[in-house]
Amino acid sequence: MTTLAIISDIHGCLPALDSCLDLLVPRAPDYYLLLGDVLNHGPRNPVPSGYNPPLVAERLNQLKTQIIAVRGNCDSEVDQMLLDFPCLSPYNYLLLGQGRCCMTHGHLFSLQQLALRPGDVLLSGHTHVAGFTEPSPGILAMNPGSIAMPREGYPASFGVYQGGVFSIYGLDGSLLVDHLLPGY
Repeated sequence: MTTLAIISDIHGCLPALDSCLDLLVPRAPDYYLLLGDVLNHGPRNPVPSGYNPPLVAERLNQLKTQIIAVRGNCDSEVDQMLLDFPCLSPYNYLLLGQGRCCMTHGHLFSLQQLALRPGDVLLSGHTHVAGFTEPSPGILAMNPGSIAMPREGYPASFGVYQGGVFSIYGLDGSLLVDHLLPGY
Protein backbone atom coordinates (compact mmCIF):
# COMPACT_ATOMS: atom_id res chain seq x y z
CA MET A 1 0.00 0.00 0.00
CA THR A 2 1.47 3.32 -1.12
CA THR A 3 1.72 6.17 1.36
CA LEU A 4 2.01 9.74 0.10
CA ALA A 5 3.02 12.76 2.17
CA ILE A 6 1.44 15.94 0.79
CA ILE A 7 3.20 19.16 1.78
CA SER A 8 2.65 22.70 0.55
CA ASP A 9 3.90 26.19 1.21
CA ILE A 10 7.05 25.46 3.21
CA HIS A 11 8.34 28.95 2.38
CA GLY A 12 11.87 28.15 3.56
CA CYS A 13 10.83 27.51 7.17
CA LEU A 14 13.19 24.87 8.58
CA PRO A 15 11.50 24.28 11.99
CA ALA A 16 8.12 23.68 10.30
CA LEU A 17 9.67 21.29 7.78
CA ASP A 18 11.52 19.39 10.50
CA SER A 19 8.32 19.07 12.57
CA CYS A 20 6.37 17.84 9.57
CA LEU A 21 9.01 15.31 8.52
CA ASP A 22 9.32 14.03 12.10
CA LEU A 23 5.54 13.45 12.23
CA LEU A 24 5.74 11.56 8.95
CA VAL A 25 8.46 9.11 10.08
CA PRO A 26 6.01 6.54 11.56
CA ARG A 27 3.96 6.63 8.35
CA ALA A 28 7.07 5.89 6.22
CA PRO A 29 5.89 7.74 3.08
CA ASP A 30 6.83 6.19 -0.23
CA TYR A 31 6.72 9.63 -1.85
CA TYR A 32 6.62 13.25 -0.75
CA LEU A 33 4.40 15.42 -2.94
CA LEU A 34 5.50 19.05 -2.71
CA LEU A 35 2.87 21.48 -3.96
CA GLY A 36 5.10 24.52 -4.39
CA ASP A 37 6.48 27.53 -2.55
CA VAL A 38 9.33 25.45 -1.20
CA LEU A 39 12.21 27.82 -0.40
CA ASN A 40 11.18 31.45 -0.83
CA HIS A 41 8.85 33.34 1.51
CA GLY A 42 7.66 35.65 -1.27
CA PRO A 43 7.58 39.45 -1.32
CA ARG A 44 4.03 39.73 0.12
CA ASN A 45 4.65 37.40 3.07
CA PRO A 46 6.56 38.10 6.26
CA VAL A 47 9.82 36.25 6.75
CA PRO A 48 8.83 33.15 8.76
CA SER A 49 10.51 32.29 12.01
CA GLY A 50 13.29 29.81 11.30
CA TYR A 51 13.63 30.97 7.68
CA ASN A 52 16.59 29.09 6.24
CA PRO A 53 16.19 28.13 2.55
CA PRO A 54 19.66 26.55 2.19
CA LEU A 55 19.02 24.15 5.10
CA VAL A 56 15.48 23.42 3.87
CA ALA A 57 17.01 22.51 0.49
CA GLU A 58 19.62 20.33 2.20
CA ARG A 59 16.96 18.52 4.24
CA LEU A 60 14.73 17.92 1.20
CA ASN A 61 17.67 16.82 -0.95
CA GLN A 62 18.11 13.89 1.44
CA LEU A 63 14.69 12.70 0.19
CA LYS A 64 15.28 13.53 -3.49
CA THR A 65 14.47 10.05 -4.84
CA GLN A 66 11.08 10.19 -3.10
CA ILE A 67 10.04 13.74 -4.03
CA ILE A 68 7.61 14.75 -6.74
CA ALA A 69 7.32 18.53 -6.80
CA VAL A 70 5.51 21.28 -8.68
CA ARG A 71 6.31 24.96 -8.91
CA GLY A 72 4.58 27.55 -6.78
CA ASN A 73 4.29 31.27 -7.40
CA CYS A 74 7.27 31.93 -5.09
CA ASP A 75 9.56 29.30 -6.69
CA SER A 76 12.17 30.23 -9.31
CA GLU A 77 15.08 28.94 -11.33
CA VAL A 78 17.39 30.16 -8.56
CA ASP A 79 15.60 27.84 -6.10
CA GLN A 80 16.11 24.94 -8.52
CA MET A 81 19.87 25.54 -8.28
CA LEU A 82 19.73 24.45 -4.60
CA LEU A 83 17.46 21.44 -5.10
CA ASP A 84 18.57 18.01 -6.36
CA PHE A 85 15.08 17.17 -7.66
CA PRO A 86 12.97 18.94 -10.29
CA CYS A 87 10.63 21.58 -8.86
CA LEU A 88 9.71 23.84 -11.78
CA SER A 89 6.88 21.92 -13.46
CA PRO A 90 3.61 23.86 -13.11
CA TYR A 91 1.60 20.62 -12.72
CA ASN A 92 1.93 16.85 -12.66
CA TYR A 93 -0.46 13.91 -12.92
CA LEU A 94 -0.17 10.66 -10.97
CA LEU A 95 -2.27 7.54 -11.34
CA LEU A 96 -4.29 6.87 -8.22
CA GLY A 97 -6.72 3.97 -8.01
CA GLN A 98 -9.26 4.34 -10.80
CA GLY A 99 -8.53 8.03 -11.37
CA ARG A 100 -5.75 10.51 -11.62
CA CYS A 101 -4.24 12.79 -9.06
CA CYS A 102 -3.36 16.23 -10.42
CA MET A 103 -0.74 18.21 -8.49
CA THR A 104 -0.49 21.96 -8.98
CA HIS A 105 0.20 24.90 -6.72
CA GLY A 106 -3.17 26.47 -7.39
CA HIS A 107 -2.34 29.84 -8.88
CA LEU A 108 -2.16 29.16 -12.64
CA PHE A 109 -4.84 26.83 -13.93
CA SER A 110 -8.61 26.58 -13.85
CA LEU A 111 -10.34 23.26 -13.31
CA GLN A 112 -11.24 23.19 -17.02
CA GLN A 113 -7.62 23.75 -18.09
CA LEU A 114 -6.49 20.79 -15.99
CA ALA A 115 -9.02 18.58 -17.83
CA LEU A 116 -10.12 16.76 -14.69
CA ARG A 117 -12.95 14.24 -14.80
CA PRO A 118 -15.07 12.47 -12.17
CA GLY A 119 -12.87 10.22 -10.04
CA ASP A 120 -9.85 12.53 -10.28
CA VAL A 121 -8.29 14.30 -7.30
CA LEU A 122 -6.87 17.81 -7.40
CA LEU A 123 -4.06 18.56 -4.94
CA SER A 124 -3.16 22.22 -4.59
CA GLY A 125 -1.87 24.66 -2.02
CA HIS A 126 -1.37 28.41 -2.53
CA THR A 127 -4.19 29.67 -0.26
CA HIS A 128 -2.61 28.20 2.91
CA VAL A 129 -6.11 27.10 3.94
CA ALA A 130 -6.49 23.37 4.60
CA GLY A 131 -9.57 21.43 3.57
CA PHE A 132 -11.52 19.44 1.02
CA THR A 133 -13.98 20.66 -1.60
CA GLU A 134 -15.80 19.19 -4.59
CA PRO A 135 -15.27 21.87 -7.27
CA SER A 136 -17.12 19.79 -9.85
CA PRO A 137 -19.26 16.65 -9.45
CA GLY A 138 -17.06 13.64 -8.69
CA ILE A 139 -13.82 15.62 -8.39
CA LEU A 140 -12.23 15.88 -4.96
CA ALA A 141 -9.96 18.86 -4.28
CA MET A 142 -7.59 18.79 -1.33
CA ASN A 143 -5.51 21.65 0.01
CA PRO A 144 -3.15 20.43 2.76
CA GLY A 145 -2.69 23.98 4.03
CA SER A 146 0.72 25.40 4.85
CA ILE A 147 3.22 24.01 7.32
CA ALA A 148 4.80 27.46 7.74
CA MET A 149 2.20 30.19 7.19
CA PRO A 150 -1.36 28.97 7.76
CA ARG A 151 -4.14 31.46 7.11
CA GLU A 152 -7.72 32.18 8.17
CA GLY A 153 -7.25 30.73 11.65
CA TYR A 154 -6.26 27.27 10.44
CA PRO A 155 -3.34 25.51 12.11
CA ALA A 156 -0.12 24.66 10.28
CA SER A 157 -0.88 21.44 8.44
CA PHE A 158 0.08 18.79 5.89
CA GLY A 159 -1.61 15.87 4.16
CA VAL A 160 -1.25 12.11 3.93
CA TYR A 161 -2.75 9.62 1.49
CA GLN A 162 -2.95 5.95 2.42
CA GLY A 163 -5.35 3.17 1.49
CA GLY A 164 -7.90 5.35 -0.27
CA VAL A 165 -8.01 7.96 2.49
CA PHE A 166 -6.73 11.52 2.22
CA SER A 167 -6.08 13.05 5.66
CA ILE A 168 -4.99 16.47 6.85
CA TYR A 169 -2.96 16.67 10.06
CA GLY A 170 -1.89 19.62 12.17
CA LEU A 171 1.78 20.07 13.05
CA ASP A 172 0.78 19.03 16.56
CA GLY A 173 0.00 15.57 15.12
CA SER A 174 -3.79 15.86 15.43
CA LEU A 175 -6.08 14.68 12.65
CA LEU A 176 -7.95 17.73 11.36
CA VAL A 177 -10.09 16.10 8.67
CA ASP A 178 -10.07 13.13 6.31
CA HIS A 179 -11.86 11.98 3.19
CA LEU A 180 -12.36 8.45 1.86
CA LEU A 181 -12.23 8.07 -1.90
CA PRO A 182 -15.26 6.31 -3.39
CA GLY A 183 -14.64 2.67 -4.20
CA TYR A 184 -12.25 1.94 -1.31
